[in-house]
Amino acid sequence: MQAALEKYLEAALPGAAAMLAIESIPGGQSNPTFFLTYGDRRLVLRKQPPNALPSAHAIDREYRVMAALADSEVPVPEMVLYCDDPAVIGTPFYLMERIDGRVFNDPALPGVSAADRRAMYLAMADTLAALHAVDWRARGLADFGRSGNFFERQVGRWTRQWQLADGAASADIDHLIDWLPRHIPASDITTIAHGDFRIGNLIYHPREPRVVGVLDWELSTLGHPAADVAYSALGWHLNAADYMGIADLDHAALGIPTEREYLDRYRAAASQAFAVEPFHTAFSLFRLAVIFEGIAARARQGTASADNAADVGRLAGRFARLAVEQIA
Repeated sequence: MQAALEKYLEAALPGAAAMLAIESIPGGQSNPTFFLTYGDRRLVLRKQPPNALPSAHAIDREYRVMAALADSEVPVPEMVLYCDDPAVIGTPFYLMERIDGRVFNDPALPGVSAADRRAMYLAMADTLAALHAVDWRARGLADFGRSGNFFERQVGRWTRQWQLADGAASADIDHLIDWLPRHIPASDITTIAHGDFRIGNLIYHPREPRVVGVLDWELSTLGHPAADVAYSALGWHLNAADYMGIADLDHAALGIPTEREYLDRYRAAASQAFAVEPFHTAFSLFRLAVIFEGIAARARQGTASADNAADVGRLAGRFARLAVEQIA
C-alpha cells in the first residue's frame, strides 16, 4: 500500500515529493483509518474495507458532507482530496487534515474532571443542535438524501441490510421489522443527519471541554433529527459493558448529566421542536443490532476491520432485545 500511495501523492498533492509514514488507527469497526505523515503535513486517510456491503461504508458521502460543512458552525476536518480509483490502494479513499484533540472511546471520559465531563456531554448536545440547524440546501446538499418519510425508508433499508448479513434467526428482530413501520411518529422534519453521532466520534479540544471536530460521517444523509438525538442518547440505556453505555455508572459522582438534562440542552439549542419517543430509541437500537450483525458477518468472512469483531457482533442480540423492551 505504501509504495502505491507515495506515487499517487507525488502527483496529487502540490509540492515536492516527501517521505511518507503510515500508522493504522486500531479499534474501528467500519472504514479502516490511518494517520499519515507526509513531509510536514499530518493527515488522516479513510478507506473502504474489502467486500463492503452495498450502500455501506460510503466514504464518498463522508467526504462530500464534511467538505460542504467547511466554515459552518459544525466543526469538521479540512478535506484534502478524494480518490475513487481502487487501483491505488485497493479501495476508494480520501485524505483530510488531522485535528489536534482528544478522542474518547470510553464514554465515561476517563481522566476528565467531573465539571469538564458534564460540560463535554452538554457540548455534544450543542454540537448536534448546530448540525441540525445547518441549511443543507444552501450548502449544496439538496440531493444528499430524500426529504420526508425518513423512518419509513430507514426501517426498509436496515431490514434489507439484516437480510444481506444472513445472520442467525432472531424473534426480536422479526418483531421489530413488523412493529416499527406500523408505529412511525407523524413528525416529518428534514435536516442533515449524521447517523452515528456519539462521544466516540467527537474530537474535544486538547484541554478545554468543547468539541473541535465531528468524525465518521459514513451513515450521514438527509433525515429526521430525532434519529440522531435518540441514538446519541443510547448511552443512558446501555451498560458500560455494552457499546457506548453509561447507564450503570454513578452519574452524579462523574458529573455526567441525566438523559433528561442532555435532551433539554439539545432542545434549548435546537432550531426545530419535536419529541424523542420510544419509537426513536427502539429504531436506534434496531439499526445498531443490524450494524453489529454486519460486523459479525465480516468476521465470519475474515474481512472485519477490527480484531474483536466477532465479540462485538454478538451484541446484536442484546440490542434487539433492548429495542423490543422499549416498545413493550
